[in-house]
Amino acid sequence: MSKLEKYWVLYDVGNSAFTLLVSTIIPIYYKNIATAAGVSAADSTAYLSYAISLSTLIVALLGPFLGTVADRKNHKKPLFTFFMMMGVIGCAGLAIPKSWIWFLAIFIIAKVGFSGSLIFYDSMLVDVTTDERMDEVSSQGFAWGYIGSCVPFIISLVLVLGSDAIGISGAMAMILAFGINAVWWLGVTIPLLKNYEQKYYVEIEQESVKEVFGRLAHVLAEVKENKKVLLFLVAFFFYIDGVYTIIEMATSYGKDVGISDTNLLVALLLTQIVAFPCAIIFGKLAKRFQTGKLISVCIVAYFAVAVYAIWLDRAWKFWMMATFVGVFQGAIQALSRSYFAKIIPKEKASEYFGIFDIFGKGASFMGTMLMGISTQLFDTSKAGVIVIAFMFVVGFFFFRLQCHVDDAKVGQEEGVSLAEEGF
Repeated sequence: MSKLEKYWVLYDVGNSAFTLLVSTIIPIYYKNIATAAGVSAADSTAYLSYAISLSTLIVALLGPFLGTVADRKNHKKPLFTFFMMMGVIGCAGLAIPKSWIWFLAIFIIAKVGFSGSLIFYDSMLVDVTTDERMDEVSSQGFAWGYIGSCVPFIISLVLVLGSDAIGISGAMAMILAFGINAVWWLGVTIPLLKNYEQKYYVEIEQESVKEVFGRLAHVLAEVKENKKVLLFLVAFFFYIDGVYTIIEMATSYGKDVGISDTNLLVALLLTQIVAFPCAIIFGKLAKRFQTGKLISVCIVAYFAVAVYAIWLDRAWKFWMMATFVGVFQGAIQALSRSYFAKIIPKEKASEYFGIFDIFGKGASFMGTMLMGISTQLFDTSKAGVIVIAFMFVVGFFFFRLQCHVDDAKVGQEEGVSLAEEGF
């Protein structure tokens, strides 16, 4: 990879530390605080779902507007820096509150910063590499993100699980853990901040709110007319719903079915380790097989994971699920990101990724919200898992429909070409 590609990949290494916290230590720490305050297991899981849903809804609503602004010359880096710092400061701030309500409030701030930064980060892909290398570079980002995030996570795990042996309190261990992950996130992002230059942008003579909304309306009209992009976004909405919900709610769900904290943490660490080579492998496979076919395989695999989770009641079963998730987790996210980047106008990358974020974050909002509602209605987290499994079915249908429309278009174009040549 080029230096700029490596610097771009490093941000995945940084923000993935927070992602790993969200799926491991944060829900365990939060649920322990909530349990101490007398909140039931089902209710605490539901409240965490609602907090995640609110943070994703905020970013989904802001995404298209921010993406439109970011496509102006030299606007992308400042916006990226602002949201990245919001996430970093929020991550460090999670160590402060002792009340579960205030903990969720700061968590929402950190999550908005994290998710907001990804709008601009994902759109940077068109500036740092070429179409031919997008699948591989995007996959490298997720791959190194998974393995790199293990560094601060293992240090945090040693502090949290070995606080007594080290001679510090559990509260101090958590403060240090959140601080270490925040510093890691910021530190590995610095090379990208120093070297990134916005290559593609839209030339605008004057800047006004009316102009921004006018361009946004124009892009939305373009998406509506482009069946390939529109159907992909609909499919992405449904299948990524299940992926994000599994990532964010796996630990909380595991606690509800009786898996110990230690088993949960170690199993999810295993997910990161397995995901590292598998994400790279899928990036390489994209050179030999159509990206669409690889994404289809990942959707089917995730449906199997969701069905398997319904019968999850032992630690070894959770370990098996964590391993299987690791094989496909990075691949489906990386290939979806690069697939979308290749089918949109590069000079409008931030605008389109802002819309991409609506469907991604909107899906996460719906998935976590439905899981929270289902859990409270039926008093079991397994009801929510059934809903998530259904989302993969719908996502697969629309994705294959999108591939069919694309293939039909290619066939039509080839027919026109042959006709022009006299065949």
